[in-house]
Amino acid sequence: MNKKIDRGQATRDHLVAVATGLFTDHGYDGTSIEAVLRAADVSRGALYHHFPGKDALFEAVLDTVYDRVGKEGARAVEGIEEPAAALRAACLAWIRSTADPVVRQVMLIDAPAVLGWQRWREGDEARTLGKIKVALRRDGRIPAARVEVFAHVLLAGMNEIAMLVARADDSTSAAKEAEEAAGDLLDRLLGT
Repeated sequence: MNKKIDRGQATRDHLVAVATGLFTDHGYDGTSIEAVLRAADVSRGALYHHFPGKDALFEAVLDTVYDRVGKEGARAVEGIEEPAAALRAACLAWIRSTADPVVRQVMLIDAPAVLGWQRWREGDEARTLGKIKVALRRDGRIPAARVEVFAHVLLAGMNEIAMLVARADDSTSAAKEAEEAAGDLLDRLLGT
C-alpha cells in the first residue's frame, strides 16, 4: 500500500514540476493540459486523478512556489533577533525573489489573473500578513492601534514593488533597483 501511495505522490510531484516549467515558459493561457501530458509523459487519467483541471494544477504549482519563497524568507531572517531587522530582511528576500522567472510568471503575472485579484490577495494575506503584524507588534515602534493598517500598507507596498519588477522589460535590473528602493522605504518606515 505504501508503494502505491509513494508512486501516486511521485506522479503528482512530477506533474507539478513539469507544469511549473510550462507555466513559467508559456504562461497559464499558453499552457494546455495536452502540453502537460506530453511533457510529463503521463496519461490523462493520471493527471485527472490528482487534479480536476488546469486551474487545480496551477494552484498546486502556485502553492509550491509560495512554499519556496516562504523558505527563502525564513532563511533570510535566521539568527536575526531584532524584529524590525528581521522584517526588513524578509521583505528584501521577497523583492530579491522577483528576479526568479518562476516567481514572476506564476505568482505575480498569472496568479492574480487566474485566481482573480481578490482571491490572490486573500491567499497572500493568509501566508504573510500575520507575520508582518507579529513583527510590528514585537518591534513596538508603531502604536498597537496602527499595527493592522501599517501591516497592510507594508504588504501592499512590497507587492507593488514586486509587480513593477514582474512587468519590467529588464527584470534583473528592475529587481536590483527595486531591492534598493524597498530597502530605503523600509529604513524610513521601520527606522532600521
